[in-house]
Amino acid sequence: MRSTYRIGIAGAGGIFKESHLKAWQENQECEIVAICDVNEARAHEMAELSAAKLVYTDYKQMIADAKLDAIDICTPNLYHSEIAIAALQAGIHVICEKPDAVSPVEAQKMADAAAQSDKLLMTIRNNRFHPNAQFLQQYAKEGGLGEIYTGRCGWIRRRGIPGKGGWFTTKELSGGGPLIDLGVHFIDIAVWVMGNPKPVAVSGATYRKFADNDVSDSKHSSFGEKQTGGTFDVEDLAVGFIRFDNGATLQIEFSWASNIEEETYFVELRGTKAGATYRNFELGLFSEMNGQLVDTKSSRTQGRPVKMHHANINHFIDCLAGRAEPIIRPEHGVEMIQILTAIYESAETGREVRL
Repeated sequence: MRSTYRIGIAGAGGIFKESHLKAWQENQECEIVAICDVNEARAHEMAELSAAKLVYTDYKQMIADAKLDAIDICTPNLYHSEIAIAALQAGIHVICEKPDAVSPVEAQKMADAAAQSDKLLMTIRNNRFHPNAQFLQQYAKEGGLGEIYTGRCGWIRRRGIPGKGGWFTTKELSGGGPLIDLGVHFIDIAVWVMGNPKPVAVSGATYRKFADNDVSDSKHSSFGEKQTGGTFDVEDLAVGFIRFDNGATLQIEFSWASNIEEETYFVELRGTKAGATYRNFELGLFSEMNGQLVDTKSSRTQGRPVKMHHANINHFIDCLAGRAEPIIRPEHGVEMIQILTAIYESAETGREVRL
């Protein structure tokens, strides 16, 4: 086991500063040695905060020169796959922000590069590391829900469009709107708890109704870099339906903006023994016992501190050190991007798409 892993950062914007930086700093086995960002001033700012001695504006130069053990990719979505593939081919482990890529072809290229290099590729699925999500997954794995045959999941905001006019709302850079931005999180939780059935068909619809609305009520609306008069060619609401190879189904709804009561994120699953809700991190189980209906509820944290990005990054290091097997694998990312891309295709064609 290495005493210290040399970490390079590709993309020094908000997600790195707010969610990744402290996680790396608090892991005693890691050292951020290099920061790369096309904005040189921002790269130097984050280098100072992270105590990194090397600063780059070209990720290829960082990969070639910085003697990295692993790279953390926090760039706009379009660049995830090209940076990951370059790093893997150079013998560098990769942890990458979600989504894995902007197309199934690129996601598969990443998976292939990881297999060929025998290096670890892990895309962030930080919500898997909430204690209640982990409890629910284990409970389902042990048969507590019985056969999970249907469910629904979503993350719906009243007004929470991130970086309006910037890369978040520019399809070429982001790959889409809330479906690809938020859908990754809770479709992943639902499918994970369901036992990773294979998706076989999807249908969906997307809407863009708030591109000219600047009202906001969510902290997430301050995320990203807004650009007045910039591009907004992605959806602000997506709905859909996924069929799996075992007959199970999943309804989905993801929005940055819609006229609802309040922002909510959730997974609801229905099984033959019990149903479950995982809503705003609170867990509920609904079953019957001795002829009576029984409800079990938990708090958000069960008294435990919850730092999900920290836990995800620590899991990555545990896997590098040989202390754990990855619970997030490249094939999960390929299937996720297949689902999201097919929902966009269904929205455009008005027809179900087979996978």
